[in-house]
Amino acid sequence: MEALRYCPACGGRLVRRRPEGDDHDRLVCDACGRIHYENPKLVVGSVCLHGGRVLLCRRAIEPCRGRWTIPAGFLELGESPEEGAAREAFEEARARIRIEGLLAVYSVRRIGQVQLIYLSRLAAPEIGPGPESLEVALFDWPAIPWDELAFPTVHWALRRAKAIDGRDGPLVPGTNPGGRDPTPFPPGPEAA
Repeated sequence: MEALRYCPACGGRLVRRRPEGDDHDRLVCDACGRIHYENPKLVVGSVCLHGGRVLLCRRAIEPCRGRWTIPAGFLELGESPEEGAAREAFEEARARIRIEGLLAVYSVRRIGQVQLIYLSRLAAPEIGPGPESLEVALFDWPAIPWDELAFPTVHWALRRAKAIDGRDGPLVPGTNPGGRDPTPFPPGPEAA
C-alpha cells in the first residue's frame, strides 16, 4: 500500500511513522501533518439462486481469468453494501436480484479485504455475461465446477448457501471457517 507517496491535500512527502497517541505506524504528510489511513477494501457480492440452481460467472479478467465465481466486486463510494451487491450482479451477469439477507462476512487479511456476501434470488430469469465475464450459467448444486472456482471465499459462500438452502428461520451470517485467512489457490491453466 505504499503507492501513495505525496499528500493529496498539499503535495508534501508522505513518511511512515507513528503519530502521537496512536498505536500503529501510518502514512503522515511531512508538510501538513495529515494522516492518511490505510483501511481494508470492502467487497460485496451474492450467491444468487433461481429454481434450485446457483448463478456463476466465468471471469474475463485477472486475477483468476477463466475461473468461476459468484458476482462480486468492490463497493463504490455512495452506495450501500446491498446496492453494491445488486450492481455487481447486473454488471457481471446482467442479473436483476432480490437480496434476502447477509449470508457471510469474510476477512481476507493478507490482501486487506472484508467481503460481505449476500443470499439473493434472481428477480427475473434473464442473465448474460457483462464485460468482466466470459460466460454466465445457472448450475445445479452437484454440477458446480468446484475445482474451477476462482477464490477460497467463493467455495465458503457456496457451501454455506447450500447448507442453509431451504431452511426456515432467520439468516445468521457465517464467517471464515475456523477463523483462518483463506489460502490463495494456485493458478490453474485457465488463469495463465
